[in-house]
Amino acid sequence: MRIAFTTELPHEGFRRLAGHTLYAKPEEAEVLVSTFDYKVSQQMIDAMPHLRLIANFGAGYNNIDLEACKARGIRVTNTPQPVIEPTAELAFALMINIARRVSEFDRAIRSGTGQSMAVMNNLSHSLYGKTLGIIGMGRIGQALARRAVASGMQIIYHNRHRLSDEIEQKYHATYVDFQTVLQDSDFVSLNLPYTPEVHHLIGKPELGMMKRTAYLINTARGAHVDEQALVEALKSGIIAGAALDVYEHEPTISSELLTLPNVLLSPHTGTGTWEGRIAMCGNVCDNILAFAQNETDKMNIVL
Repeated sequence: MRIAFTTELPHEGFRRLAGHTLYAKPEEAEVLVSTFDYKVSQQMIDAMPHLRLIANFGAGYNNIDLEACKARGIRVTNTPQPVIEPTAELAFALMINIARRVSEFDRAIRSGTGQSMAVMNNLSHSLYGKTLGIIGMGRIGQALARRAVASGMQIIYHNRHRLSDEIEQKYHATYVDFQTVLQDSDFVSLNLPYTPEVHHLIGKPELGMMKRTAYLINTARGAHVDEQALVEALKSGIIAGAALDVYEHEPTISSELLTLPNVLLSPHTGTGTWEGRIAMCGNVCDNILAFAQNETDKMNIVL
């Protein structure tokens, strides 16, 4: 099979595709390996007359025009499994960091303004005993819950569909409605996939429901949050702070976010570990090989 790529990926990660033509010209390619940060538009799809499969390098696939794929009968796959632990790990790291002011203290010490070690200086907040509200209690949300429970946190969550009793008991998690998650949580973590229906899921009204001492954590998709409303909430103390790995207008980050002291910023690195990237390469290879061998039951099929 002839395989094209939307961006440069580690060649060694695709060794399993030996015998196939890697880095084919787009107009000749039967398979396109796309990444979550590259838009695969109808125009691009139309320019690839032989295309039969888009193997997305990432769990999300809102970068791909699925309607154009459906019209052409093009299969679309993703890589959901390898992203679970790295993304949950980063979400938990962001929670610890912003609650304990780790990055803030690091900057203060380096600038020479935060070296006072008096007993009542430089206080922060503990995660222990706090309530974590998870919006989107799928595989990543559950991996985050596992870490939070180990740290003594209480878990409440909201999903489109309630989880089984077995899963709830495993994470000591309580299902509540969306408004209750916002009102009762000390930390609200967004861990749901992006669809047009959840665009600006968190806006001015929702931020206003949160505790003034609460933190918003977003490692899902930037468009879940009305970024300007978040900026205003952070400025006015509607919420205590936010920790963000994703942004509404990526790769552009709001200049106002860059100046606020109560926001922690990360450059969309939720899945960005060496181990995770290698595993994602392997998952892409598995999807392509299964497609070539007509073993659809072994593919992570989106469409």
